[in-house]
Amino acid sequence: MLGCMNVRAGRLPLDEQARHFRRLLYRNRTLVMVLGRAAAMELPGWYLVAGCLYQTVWNVVTGRSAEAGILDYDLAYFDGSDLSWEAEDTVIRAGNGAFAGLPAPVQIRNQARVHVWYERKFGRPCPPHDSTEAAITTYEATTAAVGVRLLPGGRLRVYAPYGLSDIFDLVVRPNPVLASREAYEAKTARWLRQWPELTVLPWPAGPLEEERS
Repeated sequence: MLGCMNVRAGRLPLDEQARHFRRLLYRNRTLVMVLGRAAAMELPGWYLVAGCLYQTVWNVVTGRSAEAGILDYDLAYFDGSDLSWEAEDTVIRAGNGAFAGLPAPVQIRNQARVHVWYERKFGRPCPPHDSTEAAITTYEATTAAVGVRLLPGGRLRVYAPYGLSDIFDLVVRPNPVLASREAYEAKTARWLRQWPELTVLPWPAGPLEEERS
C-alpha cells in the first residue's frame, strides 16, 4: 500500500520533491556506498543514474526493501578527451576495484562514447552527447532520466530534466528521443513483473514513430 506521505510527494513543489527524493535514496545502503566510492574516483561529469534511483523510490513507496529487484548500479561519466575503448576499459577496471565487495555490480560507462557503439547494438544512430546530462535526457523513459552526484560536504545534486513527480506517482512515461519502442516495451515488461503497481504509459504512435521505424 502507498503511504499518504509518498502519494502526496508527486504534488509537492519541485524543491521539496528533491529533498524527499534524497531522503528516500538514503534508505538504500548499497546506493549510499556506491555514491561514496564513486565520488572518491573523481570521474569527470559523473552521476549515478537511472534504475537504482527510481527503483529505490518505487521500493520504498510500495513497502518493499529499498534494494529489492535492483540488478545493478549505473555510473555514468563524460570524458571526451579519449574515445577509445582502452581508455574506458581502464576506468572500468579501476571501478572493479573501487566497488569490490558490494551486493550488486556497478556498471561504468563513458557517455562521450555512446555514439561509437550505439548503432551497432541498437540498430539506429545516436548523435554524440556533449555531457552526461545530455545523455540522461535520452533515456528510454522520462521516469528513468534522473541522476545524482555526491558533492563535497555530503549533499546530493539531483539532475531530473523531466521532473520527479512520475517517479513518486509510479508512472512510467516513454521518451522517444532516441530509444526504440521495442526497447521501451521490453524494459517496462520486466519492471511490471517486479513492480505491478506501476502505470506504464504506451509508446506514442504517430509521425515520429513511423519516421523512426
